[in-house]
Amino acid sequence: MSEFLKQRSTAPEGFFSAEAAGLQWLAAPGVVPVVAVLDRGADFVLLERLESVAPDAQAAFVFGRRLARLHDAGAPAFGWAPAEQSWFGPLESPFEVTAQPVASFSDFWVNQRLRPVAADIADELTDDENAAIASAITAVSTGVFDGIAGGDPEPPSRVHGDLWSGNLMWTPDGGTLIDPAAHGGHRLEDLALLALFGTPFLADICAGYEAAHPLPSGWRRDLPAHSFFALLAHVKLFGRGFLGQTVAAAREITARTAELGA
Repeated sequence: MSEFLKQRSTAPEGFFSAEAAGLQWLAAPGVVPVVAVLDRGADFVLLERLESVAPDAQAAFVFGRRLARLHDAGAPAFGWAPAEQSWFGPLESPFEVTAQPVASFSDFWVNQRLRPVAADIADELTDDENAAIASAITAVSTGVFDGIAGGDPEPPSRVHGDLWSGNLMWTPDGGTLIDPAAHGGHRLEDLALLALFGTPFLADICAGYEAAHPLPSGWRRDLPAHSFFALLAHVKLFGRGFLGQTVAAAREITARTAELGA
C-alpha cells in the first residue's frame, strides 16, 4: 500500500490525533470510503495514498446515497467528537473548537460554533455587519433549524464537519472522505458545505442522498444556517474577502426564520 505523510512540526498539540480519530469514526460504519489511517504521532498522521480519478454522475449519486447512510449511523450527541480536542481550518492555521455534548443542534451550533467565532472577528467588522451576524445567530438560537424546513428536530448525525469539495476525493472506490472535522451534528451541515463553494455533480449527490434518506420540500433554503459557521471561520482565517458572502447568508438566515414563523 502506498503511503501519504501529512506532517507539520508547528501543528497544535492534539491536532493529528483528532484528525486520525475523526477518520476512524467516519470509517467505522463501513458505508462510505474514508482514507485509511496507517499511523499517527504528535506532529504527523500517515495515511493511505489515494488514487484520484475524474468524478461522474453515477459516482456522485452513489456517494450521496453513502453519505446519507453515514449520517444515519448517528452520534452520541450534538457537539460530541471522537477526540478530546477538535479543530477546524487548514493545516497551516487551524483553530480549536469546543467538543461538548449537548441535547440540541441549536445549543451546539450557537454556543460552540457561531458565537465564539463571531466574537473573534467582531473588532474587524462594522456595526452594521456585526448586527446582521448577531441577528442571524439569534435566529438560529430559536431552534427553528433543529429540524429541516420547520419540521421536527433531527437526531444527531455522524457528520464529516468540513465537507467542502476539496475534502471529497474521487477515487476508484468512489467519493472518499479526507480531512474531517468530525462530530455529532445536523445532517444538513455536510450538504451545506458541499453546496457552499461548488462541488462537481452536486445535483447527482443530492439525488443519491434523497434516494436513501428523503428530505422535506424547501430543505435547500435552510442551507445558509448550516454553512454559516464555515463562512464566519473563513472571515476569521482569511479576512474580509469572505465577508460579503457571510453577511448575505446572515440576512438569508434571519429572513428564513421569519418565514418559518419563529
